[in-house]
Amino acid sequence: MTYRSFISLLILVVGAAIVSVPRSVSAQLRNKAGRAKAQQGAPRTFAVDPGWDESRFPEHAVCYQSPQAIAAIYAKTKGAKPLKSYDKPTDGSLRIVGTGHSFMSPGYGTLPKIVAAAGYDQPRPVTHVGGGMTGSARYKWEQENGIFQFNRKPKPLLLATIANAQWDAMMWGPYYNDRAEYYSCWTDFCLKYNPDMVFYLSDAWPQLGQLPRRPTSESELTVELVQRLAKEKRAMFLESFTQLNRSYEDRVYVLPTSQAMVLAVEYYHQGKLPGVQGIHKAVGGKERSLWRDQLGHLGRGIEALEGYVFYAALYRRSPELIDKNIFGLTDDSYPSVELDKAFRKIAWEAVLSDPLARITDSDGDRIAD
Repeated sequence: MTYRSFISLLILVVGAAIVSVPRSVSAQLRNKAGRAKAQQGAPRTFAVDPGWDESRFPEHAVCYQSPQAIAAIYAKTKGAKPLKSYDKPTDGSLRIVGTGHSFMSPGYGTLPKIVAAAGYDQPRPVTHVGGGMTGSARYKWEQENGIFQFNRKPKPLLLATIANAQWDAMMWGPYYNDRAEYYSCWTDFCLKYNPDMVFYLSDAWPQLGQLPRRPTSESELTVELVQRLAKEKRAMFLESFTQLNRSYEDRVYVLPTSQAMVLAVEYYHQGKLPGVQGIHKAVGGKERSLWRDQLGHLGRGIEALEGYVFYAALYRRSPELIDKNIFGLTDDSYPSVELDKAFRKIAWEAVLSDPLARITDSDGDRIAD
């Protein structure tokens, strides 16, 4: 056998060995890589365009256009829908726009049903959301304006909506390393067209990623630990929140989802959450847990709790006053009627105990003073 023939044979043998790797092994490798990526969580450090440090956005930013021009730009974007406009509700309903990531989805999804059950004819909120960083206020501002990473490729859903209709409130979900200017740009734009608008920033909730290692047992997930993690979370955005309120005369409120989840952990340890089997599925493995994965998404069946917090903060009334079975629950379902009652109670406790929600109920009628 010549040297060239030997090399050719060797290539064929090695190639056959590579091709013969079972698909199951390849799938295992892909799944392992996927799990590793999921455990890393959303990126906490990332590049931000230096344009955010300038006194003005690029001149082609959509926010500088007229309402008619903004609407025309949006109409040309892929998937554009007709812009909606609503008369001022006479029953106290709120017209809401919002951004947010997946942590906001349970609240956005359940709020309309809760509000309707409370007797309000609220228009469905108009939102522009995304997963992780893509739902952050900074990312959505760049995307809607067609600036920085979206240079001249705008998708101004909310900008067109805000500029061409009347709205009462805007909601945001927080993200790592947020700065006040990521929200003040939205606030300035909203107030330009809707001078009476107010703003709500969710504070999310504690995550396992805050810990140096994942707990090996749910016994480590004590109330004290979760409270400490919640305080650390609060410190991450408190400076920006304070700066915003200083600039906008206390128009910005907190949606205390973090406090609600701290209270939920307390209720769980006290045996007051019927049907809930654990605190964190990623630690204890129980399907019916408050959180379901390493990233910190709410467990299945917990979604309404965030919706109740949104309702309590926005409408300044306890969801306990709603006398309807909103989600068609039974005593044997999960969540059950009793668990739903606990969620309503927790939501009102959360807004009362968080000073940044700025709600008091001195006479105990479960309606803000």
